[in-house]
Amino acid sequence: MVKTVETFDGWYCLHDFRTINWEKWEQATEEDRKSALNEFNAMLNQWQDIEDDKKGSHALYSIVGQKADLMIMLLRPTMKDLNKLENEFNKSALAHYTQPSYSYVSIIEKSSYTKQEIDPYENPVMRAKLFPTIPKTDYMCFYPMSKLRGETNNWFTLSKEERGRMMFEHIETSKTFTDDIKRIITGSIGFDDYEWGISLFCDDVLKFKKLIYDTRFDEVSAKYAVFGSFFIGNYLPNNEIEAYFKI
Repeated sequence: MVKTVETFDGWYCLHDFRTINWEKWEQATEEDRKSALNEFNAMLNQWQDIEDDKKGSHALYSIVGQKADLMIMLLRPTMKDLNKLENEFNKSALAHYTQPSYSYVSIIEKSSYTKQEIDPYENPVMRAKLFPTIPKTDYMCFYPMSKLRGETNNWFTLSKEERGRMMFEHIETSKTFTDDIKRIITGSIGFDDYEWGISLFCDDVLKFKKLIYDTRFDEVSAKYAVFGSFFIGNYLPNNEIEAYFKI
């Protein structure tokens, strides 16, 4: 039987994409728009308190292109926490001016093809990866992906050693970008349509293209990677939200 890889799991993750009904927003009274933004800002302040207490994290992005307008990325200790936040936003006044356009449910995941010498959950470096603060860089790139189960090439029938060899090659290619691009890798097998979600963060948006281009030539990507839609977003800090929604 093919050997699986041990995974270590951290916070649960929701990528919530929204399209704004700008016509409906413009037709609202100034008082209603102001009230909706005040309520949303109060919600963001509550989320920030949780982030400051290191019990979760969040970030808001303005999405480029027509797939969505906004993306809220949330990290929380439990799936119930994510569901509660999602429902709270859905019931807010601002949400009434939006339509869900896409979402992705997953959990932060680290896997290892080598034996762990110490408990990963006691390792400060590993804990920082499993329970991170979302980087507040200028840009974010998100995409889901799976490994191929084709008739000729099937990732899940390869030996653990062969999979490990290709993954280490893939990691080696990515090392050139480690200082500039931060990553949050989430697992979604059994949670969503793809098997992993990749969230990349950087202050130079062009480096997303260069990283993904270079790694496409790795054997693991060239033979076994199946990609979903790519989303590019500009970070939207609290102090720019009012200007973003200004009519």
